[in-house]
Amino acid sequence: MSKQLKDSADKMTYKKMMTDKERKSLLSILWIFVLLNMIYADILGMLRPGYLEFLDQMSQQLTGGAVLLFAVLMEVAIAMVLLSRVLAYKANRWAHFIAIPFTILWVVVPALMPSLGDSTPPSYVFFASVEVAAMLVIFWYAWKWPKPERRYDKSW
Repeated sequence: MSKQLKDSADKMTYKKMMTDKERKSLLSILWIFVLLNMIYADILGMLRPGYLEFLDQMSQQLTGGAVLLFAVLMEVAIAMVLLSRVLAYKANRWAHFIAIPFTILWVVVPALMPSLGDSTPPSYVFFASVEVAAMLVIFWYAWKWPKPERRYDKSW
């Protein structure tokens, strides 16, 4: 292989590598976006009249196991911020294909079970819609992520 072709191939491989790093970065940033929306949906939800009293009542009925389940479900989205950046291609894609459906359920199910006997607040519906849309974008980016080319050293 001529030196010029080898240099060109190395540059293409470098660009490919940078593209994968950029994709990982974008996926991580999108998970941060989802998490911020989840947090602000919860914060705004606390502004509803009677909500703090409702939380106090519910906290007395929740078991430690239920709280642990909620923590694990929330941790999935939190962990994806880091895992999006550090996992290799195949594990990264599979982590997204598993995490996104769980997280979408974590966002949608509470909207279907309104608290305080009221309908789901429009602010929650708005945030949930944004979160689900962002997770669908994340899923699409993970789905369309091209398989990295293997690099073989043919110099031996």
